[in-house]
Amino acid sequence: MTTKQIDYILELANTKNFNRAAENLFISQPTMTYQIRAAEDEIGFSIFERSGKGAALTPAGAQFVMTLKKIRDELKAAIEQGQNFSARFKEDISIVLPIRSAICFLPKAIWRFNESYPEVSVTPHFDWDHGIERFMSDSDILFAMKDEVKRIPDIKLHKLFDSRIYLITQKNDPLAGRSSVNAADLKNRTLMVGGGSPPALQAVQQRVISKTGISYFNSHDHDTTLTNVAARRGVCLAPGFLNDHTDEFAWIPFECAETIPCVICTHKNDKRDSVRAFVMILQKLYEDNKKIPV
Repeated sequence: MTTKQIDYILELANTKNFNRAAENLFISQPTMTYQIRAAEDEIGFSIFERSGKGAALTPAGAQFVMTLKKIRDELKAAIEQGQNFSARFKEDISIVLPIRSAICFLPKAIWRFNESYPEVSVTPHFDWDHGIERFMSDSDILFAMKDEVKRIPDIKLHKLFDSRIYLITQKNDPLAGRSSVNAADLKNRTLMVGGGSPPALQAVQQRVISKTGISYFNSHDHDTTLTNVAARRGVCLAPGFLNDHTDEFAWIPFECAETIPCVICTHKNDKRDSVRAFVMILQKLYEDNKKIPV
């Protein structure tokens, strides 16, 4: 189906009249009729019911038109974005990360990078569940935990930081004012576990459970976990890179040896100076700001 056919279908759905739709699109009525019929033959069902009064959407056609409107809007937005890009930038670097807080210095890095590379745009994409697949298929840079990617071939790993493990509680929790907490402090509490926890965090969770006999329950993902913390259902342990620094919760350093190494990944065959420069800017920001908790 062509974009012109999509336009014809949407206009006919709006006017419900072949002659009026053809006039609005500056085409002949026979052309309009032919293109609508050709589109219906291609998709295998009738979009419109014809009558002497005009054209009405079939139930299937009504659903189809709703989807076509979304497709047309997305296509328009893509064209406009492409036009803006072509007018200002010569190149784009796409970076994939699971959540905005993962690279807290990302806005500053983009700003510094644009000072030296004004003709190169940096486009973040946030994908919690399929970030690695997206990076491997069509993106340039990936933020990831090292254990997730260390065996993937044909990529380069650039160290960014080692994320500590924190206890997350409500701000008014008795532990919230502590400079650090340990497993014994969690006695008689409820610990939320699971939610895609990395191996290092799972090891800490299991050690806390076995040593203290603390009660626990599984939480599906990080957002669910935070909702349960807010609902006073329990506390949780999490890597610092998930901290969005909104002060909604208390993040207290947890006393343990485990950390979670976090890296920036690039493709081995990507030799662009711009990509290398952006990675170096990110690394330097974390090197210069070691006191910022991660």
